[in-house]
Amino acid sequence: MERRSFLAAAMAQAAVAVPAPKYRIVSSYQPQPAAGMPGPYRGRVVTVHAASSIDEATERVDVPTVAEMIRRGITSLTGDRDSRDSWARFFNSTDVVGIKVNCSGAPGAMSMPDVVAEIARNLIAVGVKAANVIIHERNEDQMVAANYQSAIPTGVQVHSAAKHTGYDPKTYVDCSFFGEDDTRSNMVRMVTEEFTKIINVPNMKDHSASGVTGCLKNIAYGEFHNVARSHQSSKTNTLSFIGTLANVEPLRSRTVLHIMDGLRGVWHAGPFSRDKRFRFYPKQMKFGTDPVAMDRLLIDVIEAKRKAEGAISVWDRSPERLNARQFQTDPNTNQFVREPGHIEYASGLGLGVYDIKQINHTEIRL
Repeated sequence: MERRSFLAAAMAQAAVAVPAPKYRIVSSYQPQPAAGMPGPYRGRVVTVHAASSIDEATERVDVPTVAEMIRRGITSLTGDRDSRDSWARFFNSTDVVGIKVNCSGAPGAMSMPDVVAEIARNLIAVGVKAANVIIHERNEDQMVAANYQSAIPTGVQVHSAAKHTGYDPKTYVDCSFFGEDDTRSNMVRMVTEEFTKIINVPNMKDHSASGVTGCLKNIAYGEFHNVARSHQSSKTNTLSFIGTLANVEPLRSRTVLHIMDGLRGVWHAGPFSRDKRFRFYPKQMKFGTDPVAMDRLLIDVIEAKRKAEGAISVWDRSPERLNARQFQTDPNTNQFVREPGHIEYASGLGLGVYDIKQINHTEIRL
């Protein structure tokens, strides 16, 4: 084992062994048998690569290529020949489907509008009403910057939790991390009261606190409010908080599919994209129902790029690397003691497979 890999494994073990804060979970929703995460394809991930999917100079997406990536990805995941049969395994005409995008770094980093639009078209093709497809995120300004309306089919809705229905006062996670005044994080009300199913569409991004931000981070911090309170100074509680949030019902049972948009990514100073030099172009998409397995593979993508750029590992926990002022411009510094171990922690909650040897990974190149 390479020294870097050995250190990463050792740090992951040490991180997961840290006692979690005391969480009080309040929800009246019961788990749905055989539904949600990790879903019917536990431990299975399909990655589709396409060099023509995005132009690096203009960042323009090639729509026909993306459509083919999604077709090949979803059929390879389910084993169907016709993509309509694949989508029909998850969705039908009675569903109200929330598409959880990530646009915290918009317009420089986000779930690309053309990708989201193609997902919406596939839902409509299997009978989901356009008005029952709801693209959503927490913050209104980020949704405006992403401009999903420019690409999506007519009738599909775009809402932010902040401006639409807000947060559910009866469904929340309560925990005091640093003695803060407001210790509750409430679930997005659309999740509890509107959606019957959720498609999670994260990006491939480095993250200053959690190490990487993929499926778990997007569905956890993105479907609850008051989550930034988990960080203070160099300390972050993302190790246990991410998995704890993702495990709350009805979010866990209603999140039935994950499509990771890796056409464009961020290898440092995420989750935002203030400096274009930290963007990169993996030109791939990942498909699965297991968010842990997908995020485990995401670590390798981000680590490989950081290594190629001569940057420190996302597993680096060295106190001397902590420098919040320089973090935005220096990839050899950290803002927080990063917690990529949150992915393994989530596997301990039953959300998916972390052991790379047990992940069934299919790669397709167009």
